[in-house]
Amino acid sequence: MYLTPVQTLIIIGCVALGTMTTRFLPFILFPDYKEVPEYIAYLGKVLPYAVIGLLVIYCLKGISFTTMPFGLPELIGVAGTALLHLWKRNTLLSIGGGTVLYMILVQGIF
Repeated sequence: MYLTPVQTLIIIGCVALGTMTTRFLPFILFPDYKEVPEYIAYLGKVLPYAVIGLLVIYCLKGISFTTMPFGLPELIGVAGTALLHLWKRNTLLSIGGGTVLYMILVQGIF
């Protein structure tokens, strides 16, 4: 399916408007001179951990412990990520290192 130049510009405009809205809205709703509501502050503290938990569950939901390789690449990848994080305390390094380890295991070993 080919888009006309007008359709392409409309799509780009909608994406830009949506991105700007999600970026600017928090600053409009909660300016510096106004105190952030308790509930929003609470969400800011707990949601990052909840999102990480959901991502871990989503990534591990398809493991089959009854067929070869019995979830070993995933478990080794998770352990590698945890060990890297405990050792270096660098989130980007932990996630990247765990991903590289998992991909090496899946593509080359298992």
